[in-house]
Amino acid sequence: MRSDQIKSGLEKAPSRSLLRATGLTDEQMKKPFVGIANSWNEIVPGHIHLNRLVDEIKKGIVEAGGVPFVFGVPAVCDGIAMGHKGMRYSLVSRETIADCCEIMVEAHALDGWVGVTNCDKVTPGMLIAAGRMNIPTMVLTGGAMEVGVKDGKNLDLQSIFEAIGEYQAGKVDESYVTGIECAACPGEGSCSGLFTANTMACLTEVLGLSLTGCGTSLAVDDKKLKIARETGHKIVELIKKNITSHDIVDLKSFRNAIKVDMAIGGSTNTALHIPAIARSFGYSISLDEFDSISKQISHITSLRPSGPYSIRDLDNAGGVPAILYRLKDHLEDTPTVNGRSLMDIAIKSSVFDDAVIRSLDNPFHSEGGIAVLKGNLAPKGAIVKQAAVSEKMMKFKGAAIVFDSEQDAIDSITAGNVKAGSVVVIRYEGPKGAPGMPEMLSPTSLIAGMGLSDSVALITDGRFSGATRGGSIGHVSPEAFNCGPIAAVNNGDIIEINIPERKLTLCISDEELTERMKHITVLDRKPTGVLKKYRELVQDASEGAYLE
Repeated sequence: MRSDQIKSGLEKAPSRSLLRATGLTDEQMKKPFVGIANSWNEIVPGHIHLNRLVDEIKKGIVEAGGVPFVFGVPAVCDGIAMGHKGMRYSLVSRETIADCCEIMVEAHALDGWVGVTNCDKVTPGMLIAAGRMNIPTMVLTGGAMEVGVKDGKNLDLQSIFEAIGEYQAGKVDESYVTGIECAACPGEGSCSGLFTANTMACLTEVLGLSLTGCGTSLAVDDKKLKIARETGHKIVELIKKNITSHDIVDLKSFRNAIKVDMAIGGSTNTALHIPAIARSFGYSISLDEFDSISKQISHITSLRPSGPYSIRDLDNAGGVPAILYRLKDHLEDTPTVNGRSLMDIAIKSSVFDDAVIRSLDNPFHSEGGIAVLKGNLAPKGAIVKQAAVSEKMMKFKGAAIVFDSEQDAIDSITAGNVKAGSVVVIRYEGPKGAPGMPEMLSPTSLIAGMGLSDSVALITDGRFSGATRGGSIGHVSPEAFNCGPIAAVNNGDIIEINIPERKLTLCISDEELTERMKHITVLDRKPTGVLKKYRELVQDASEGAYLE
């Protein structure tokens, strides 16, 4: 066992003595040591219940003959961090979480570990750690919250942001917004739509690192507790058989994950996370791979923000296994921690609601959820969640209104300065420029709430929440801070968006663009602390915004 490095032999008496101080017995010293990375805290609703799940994992580990050790990792609530400096720390936390897991597991020579996670950057961070450490690994995602309900209408976090837009447009009063606020998020769990947290939960199941059914079972469901207990049993089994994370996940696993991502219409943030996770496993995934698969795999379920359904609906319809069943002719067979192959799970699964999970010959959209656009405005690519774009906005041309920060854009949109036919450009919000590549849910939701989502586009070198919908194009690469062409856009420039043809064009001549690029003055916010360190290490968004 790896843990023999800290507990076997006379020379290990000092470390054994310290372990005895934690209450360990001689009998326990003989058993596998299993780490549990617990992202529980009291401020993130997606994580407030995780201690209950950890208790069940611990029981399962003990029952299977192991010894559990729980340690904490940070978690940022993107919804709470949104719209202020705090949002710049969200993507940054992904690498910090990976570091925390690696530090604790490697420093203490643990035999295997379980990542207990839920929200947007925590799950990717733990998956990056899984790739770095080729040891037995499992991930338990904590589950979505129930939908909120008011006046018979389903609500979620996105509903609140859009209600603010309605208020700014004079459509509703303050009491209406307060009513939505009090009803939209009814309790524990990640936000109930197919936003980033739940997208990554589904893809973790596809990668094979969590048990079947884990990705869509809700935080409040008893079956989540059962999955947690079984996860404890299974991780000890993996340790005894020496089945490591790299035995489970390979390049085919990532291709399968992208196929499911396209079928479910997941968050654009997967275009950051999947390449970064793949790199930690030793593989390369490019944006071109996302776009190629998007043209092959149809969008077959329509969850919020692009459609009417919630994670509860997807789970009731059969969850990830039902999606795999629909895609079985397009998948590559890979192992899973279940002890069953992905193809075996796919073939033996069923769809329980054809309205929620359609067949491939009757999709919601003929292409997958995400499209990659390129052109003189984004030579290395830009991302749009095309499943959440109306037909009117699939081809759009408008005059640019340029902002050098998200807050400036919010202020202008709120003041009514953004009119139909405009293209809002928000720059210097990329991985290096912000730094930290914050999400732009506030401005996109204001646009939607004000009734402009079919007549105003938004382009940014920042990124979007999984809750964003409409003509919102992010991850523009190279970013403005790296002297990408987005830094050369002027107010009034005409920008053309053509999603079917995958084009993003600044309508000026090559000569004019070249001349402008010579005179760019880069905005430098002069970050300090962790944001300064992040800027110095982070790579371009088109490469997953990973750290060197």
